[in-house]
Amino acid sequence: MKFTASQIAGILEGEVDGNPEIAVHKLAKIEEGDNGSLTFLANPKYTSHIYTTKASVTIVNKDFIPEQPLETTLIKVDDAYDSFSKLLEYYNQVKNNKKGIENPVYISDTAKYGEDFYLGAFTYLGENVVIGNNVKIYPNAYIGDNVTIGDNVIVFAGAKIYSESIIGNNCSIHSGAIIGADGFGYAPNDNGEYKKVPQTGNVILEDNVDVGAGTTIDRATLGSTVLKKGVKLDNQIQIAHNVEIGEHTVIAAQTGIAGSTKIGKHCLIGGQVGIVGHITIGDRVKIQAQSGIGRNIKDDEVLQGSPALNYGDYNKSYVHFKNLPKIINRINELEKKIKGE
Repeated sequence: MKFTASQIAGILEGEVDGNPEIAVHKLAKIEEGDNGSLTFLANPKYTSHIYTTKASVTIVNKDFIPEQPLETTLIKVDDAYDSFSKLLEYYNQVKNNKKGIENPVYISDTAKYGEDFYLGAFTYLGENVVIGNNVKIYPNAYIGDNVTIGDNVIVFAGAKIYSESIIGNNCSIHSGAIIGADGFGYAPNDNGEYKKVPQTGNVILEDNVDVGAGTTIDRATLGSTVLKKGVKLDNQIQIAHNVEIGEHTVIAAQTGIAGSTKIGKHCLIGGQVGIVGHITIGDRVKIQAQSGIGRNIKDDEVLQGSPALNYGDYNKSYVHFKNLPKIINRINELEKKIKGE
C-alpha cells in the first residue's frame, strides 16, 4: 500500500513541509530510513538523524525548526509520537480489513455471524457460535461450541477458543493462544493415583482485552475465569482456572498465575513472575520480573524477589547481600581484636 505525504497529513491533521506528492510504502526507524519509507522524530536525542535520514517522509512536532538542509519531507503535527501511533493503528486497520469466507472451512448450521465478517481457510465454527460485527478470524483457528464473540474482535491464525468461552468487544487473540483449556485439577486417591476433576466452567474476556501469542487461559472448575476490561497479556503466559484479573492490569511474558487467585486493577506484573493460588493481590500493585508471590498483597505495594519483598527492602537487603564477604571479614577482624589476637 502506498500513501502520499498529503494523504498522511490529512489522516493526522498535519501540515506538509516539502513535497506533498511524495509516496511511502513502508515504515522505518529514523536512523534506518530509506527511499519510500515513513519515519518520525519525537525524542530530541535522535534529532541528528533527521539531517542524514533517507526516509521520504518524517513526522515531526510543529515546533521543530531544522538547522540544516533536509532531504526528507516533513509532516508537522502537535505530537509526533502520538500521531505515529495513530498512523500505525490506521495502517493495521487497513491491512487487516479482510472480508468474506475462504474455502475450505467448517461452519455449523447453528452458528451465526454479523456484518463485515472474515473467516480464513481451514477454520472451524462449532455449534451455536454467535459472532458480532467486523470480526476477523484468520486461518486454522478453532471456535468451539457455544462460544460468543463480540464486535471488532481479531482472532489470529491458529488460535483456539474452547467451548462456552465468552469474548467481549474489541479484543485481540494472537496466534497459538488457547482460551478455555481445562484447568489443572486432579484429586489423589488412596493409591496415590490422580483422578481428573471435571472442569465445567468457562472463560470470560471482557471488552478491550488483548491476549498474546502462545498464552493459555484455563476454564474454571466451576463458574468463570475472568479477565476484566482492558487487561493486556503478553506472550506465553499461563492463567489457571478460576483466576480473576482486574481492569487494565498488564502482565509480561512467561508469568504463571495459579488457580483461584484474584488480582486487582491497574497492576503491572513483570516477566517470569510466579504467583501461587488462592491469594488476593490488591489494586495498583507493581511486581518486578522473576519475583515469586506467595502471600496476599495490599493495594499499591511494589515487590521484588523470590519470595518477594517490599521493593525498597529488597534493594537495601541486596546491598548487604552483595557485600556479605566484606561484612564477614570485618566481623572476623573485630572478633580477633576482642580476643586480643
